[in-house]
Amino acid sequence: MLRFKLKERIADKEFKEGRRISLSEVADTTGIGRITLSRMLNRGTNVRSDTLDRLCAYFDCRIEDLVEYVPDDAAAQPGTTTQQRG
Repeated sequence: MLRFKLKERIADKEFKEGRRISLSEVADTTGIGRITLSRMLNRGTNVRSDTLDRLCAYFDCRIEDLVEYVPDDAAAQPGTTTQQRG
């Protein structure tokens, strides 16, 4: 599963610039829909590569600063069982 680190990037930019940055400002500046950004913040969504490119340009960051791979670990989820082969 991919986890978007949009909140962290906004917080970093706010700290560097010493001002509050709204989601609407990010949307207006990047041309990315506010709904898309909101989905990235709240529950994840399918995101196009050009969207990621625009966000990296806006935050002046690398892709790994914006997106993190988090493995799905079914064995760690409650109520599931794993079988060992051998």
